[in-house]
Parts: sequence; structure tokens; C-alpha cells
Amino acid sequence: MLKAATPGRKGRNTMTKTSSIQEQSSHIIINGQALSSAEVIVVARRGARVTLGHRSIQRIRAARVVIDNIAAEGKKIYGVTTGFGHLSSVRIQQEQLVELQHNLLRSHAAGVGEPLSEEVTRAMMLLLAASLARGNSGVRVEIVQLLVAMLNAGICPLIPSRGSVGASGDLAPLAHLGLVLIGEGEALYKGQHCSGAEALQQAGLTPLHLQAKEGLALINGTHLMEAIAILALADAQTLVQTAEVACAMSLEGLMGSHVPLDARIHQRRGQHGQQVSAAHLRQLVRDSEINRSHQNCARVQDPYTLRCAPQVFGAVRD
Repeated sequence: MLKAATPGRKGRNTMTKTSSIQEQSSHIIINGQALSSAEVIVVARRGARVTLGHRSIQRIRAARVVIDNIAAEGKKIYGVTTGFGHLSSVRIQQEQLVELQHNLLRSHAAGVGEPLSEEVTRAMMLLLAASLARGNSGVRVEIVQLLVAMLNAGICPLIPSRGSVGASGDLAPLAHLGLVLIGEGEALYKGQHCSGAEALQQAGLTPLHLQAKEGLALINGTHLMEAIAILALADAQTLVQTAEVACAMSLEGLMGSHVPLDARIHQRRGQHGQQVSAAHLRQLVRDSEINRSHQNCARVQDPYTLRCAPQVFGAVRD
């Protein structure tokens, strides 16, 4: 559900699809397609409001009809009318379908360690909501709407940072998140540690009773790993841009030459990141009066740390 943000780069990143998330300063609309990393950041770190779009609502409802029909007919479908894992051969009676989904969350909420940061949790919640909003998971609209409402209200589920099983799914972390949806678990609300039920009540929200398949849909994903990766990517991008600013200041302070930044040099090399870094450095020192004061000096070349900076920063960017 992530669309990589790659300014100035065309045709090389297969994930740079047009997003259906409409970003309007502090408001985004989820319509079921890929999120950009910038859109995740604006919600996770800046508290942007989120709205579920009409197209997503229609797709979610259509998929839910399929699950309801399967459950009503008693067909044998994994995780809907059967148990999980080695209990997949166990048939679940109609009157136990809701209990099965609730117990799935309770049994998997077994994480340990310090809680995740608020920004990681918010990113995780948004990615889960966006994934469910595609209409492929069979949940009810109310599930996604409550996730969005919790984000907008500032409810932050307390999720232990240890316990994920990686590529098989962030089962335990997502289970802790899901518990708050049903009025269980723990959360932070307005800086106060409280139960999931109390957080929902104080925010004027109502806990849900899960229906067939919804517990499975809530925990069967890798949204925590993706959230951490997106935030790390954003920090890395900020770091390399800041390093380039520091480099430009060093270039000026040491009266370095601007010739190694010439675009023609880096175009011949053909490395995209290197070209971007060189262009950024050129822009930073473009109007330098210091450089003009020593253009005719006798120095032949600068140290590697100055003249090869675009190559180093470019490798990091790539």
C-alpha cells in the first residue's frame, strides 16, 4: 500500500503510480489505491485528518456481501467458518463465528517490550485502513470508519514493540491494535493511559463487535514493518539533504571549486542519485560571492571529501 515518493525521477520505480489519496494540506482522502510516503508522514507526524472516500465504501460493501453469503451458507472457508492453523479442519458453528474472531485478537495480543512510538502506531493504523479500504478483505465499512475516526480523534493504541513474526504477518502488533476497536486492550488518549473502552468512550466512539473474517483481516498484514520502513525512509531523505547542506557550507568555508558539480560530469556517469545530489549542491552554492572571489586561484583540485561529495551522496540516494 505504499507508493514511493521519488521527486524528479521518472520510469524507474515500479511503485510510482498515481495515488488516489488526495492530499489537501492537512487532509487526505482514502480511495483504495497506493499511499505515498509523504501522505503517510503527514498523518503520522503532523496529525492530518483522514476521510474514507465513496469509491472505497462501495468496494468494501460489495466484498462484505460475499463474506456474509458464505457465512450464511455454511461453506467451508478458512478463517471464516473454520479454525486457524492446525485447527483449520475444525468447523465453526454459526453461533460461534463472532466469538472466533474476537478470540483470534485476544490470543494473538501477546507482544512484549516498550510500546511503539505514537508516530509508528499512527502510520500503522493508516496503512491498515488504506489496505482494508481496497475492498479485498471482506470487512464491513464500520471497521475502516472506526480506524479513521480513531486516527482523527487522536486515539493511539498501546502496542508492544516486540513480537512480530515478520513476513508471515505483524500478527501480535495488529492484534493489540484490533483489541481497541472492540473496546479492549490499552490506549493513549490526550496524553492519558487508559483502557481501549475508556479511550473510545471519551472520544465519543462506539466499540465494534467483529463479524465473520474481520479479526483475521485485521491481523493478517505487514503494516507495522511498512510503517517503520516509511518513517525510516523519510528520516534518511532528510538526513541526506541536511548532509548536502553541510557539504555546501564546507565547500564555501574551504573556498572549494564548483567545477566538480558541473552537470555534464554527472550526466556522463549516468547515476541518477549522483545527478540529483550535484544539482542540489549547485543550487545551494549558486549565488556564492565567496566562490567568485577565488575563481582565478592557483589551486588545481580540492580534497576528495569536497570534489567527490555528489558521488557519495548519490550512492546514498540510490
